[in-house]
Amino acid sequence: MKRCIFLLLCLPLLSCQKKHPETEGQTGRDGMHTDSIYYARGFRIESYDDFKLVSIENPWHTNKRLQNYLLIPKNRDVPANLPEGIVVRTPLERTVVFSSVVCSILNELGALPALTGVAEPEYVDIPAVQTGIADGTIQNIGQASHPDIEQLILLAPEAMITNPVNEAGAGSLGKLTAPAIPCLEWMENHPLGQTEWIRLFGLLFDKQALADSLFLATVRSYNDLKRLTDTVSVRPSVFTEKKYGDFWYMPGGKSYFAYFLQDAGANYVFGDNTETGSVPFAFETILDRAGQADYWLFKYYSPREITYRQLAAEYANYTLFDAFKNRTVFACNTLKTAYYYQDLPLHPDWILRDLIAVFHPDLLPWYRMRYYFRITE
Repeated sequence: MKRCIFLLLCLPLLSCQKKHPETEGQTGRDGMHTDSIYYARGFRIESYDDFKLVSIENPWHTNKRLQNYLLIPKNRDVPANLPEGIVVRTPLERTVVFSSVVCSILNELGALPALTGVAEPEYVDIPAVQTGIADGTIQNIGQASHPDIEQLILLAPEAMITNPVNEAGAGSLGKLTAPAIPCLEWMENHPLGQTEWIRLFGLLFDKQALADSLFLATVRSYNDLKRLTDTVSVRPSVFTEKKYGDFWYMPGGKSYFAYFLQDAGANYVFGDNTETGSVPFAFETILDRAGQADYWLFKYYSPREITYRQLAAEYANYTLFDAFKNRTVFACNTLKTAYYYQDLPLHPDWILRDLIAVFHPDLLPWYRMRYYFRITE
């Protein structure tokens, strides 16, 4: 839950790298191949004859690199004269993960048997993980921000897949010798950039062909949906989220959710903004920009479905928006649709389909929405 709230307030900070996933890898000097990365900006892969070099970029300081990892198959000797980096023997067979998203990636790759520990399992909506927690084959290591170090020592993982929310959390964990590999898919600013991180996990768990296949299938599905809206004659205006404390945090105009709205055939009222992260605005600015917007979308976390009456009671000025008056408010309850944050990086095409159904229901007449629903009185 803590990470879900953080996602709302701190959207990805990186910009999109646009390529076409049709050619794979180019040969360089000394037996090195640079594997093409199409949308992600947070990692790069270089393939050598005896190992792969995975570089994790630093999203908080873009002129720096967080870490290099040298992926060496277990059935090969460690080569001499390796470049600087942390050695990881693959495939991983004993792994601890710190987020539900990584659990979902392992589930997609059929790599859950390698999972021995997970942080905050109560937020993992995967039956096999819950079964493992119940029978003891998967251990609860506590909170992602403060894991049980003694439990981690006992588990003796070969690697820990972490989800740091700042640079300080991206390093090693105290006494532990197992490498900590940060998964920063949520820092990508394009939906398909988040998806592409599955390719990194394909390398770690010897599932490269499957990972590439799943990624390309998602790219095709996403782009097929996007093409449905390329020629729409009307793009309804939309704004997102709700007031939080003294500010209203809106996705920057170059954030992943801004891409979602654009690709769904909508006109985001802050589309001219150049930020890739979440941007705080005063209420008056939001009302000025979005007061006459056609739609209002937001996410919330509650055991009860939100209503127009509750919105008005929460903050009376919500009633000033045309979307409120015209009853064109759609919301995603991330408690009842707990899989939203698990699906977001792996299946952005599913979320895009929902958004298209909001703005252009005639394009998907038989589709039943999965995440966003029109709120009631």
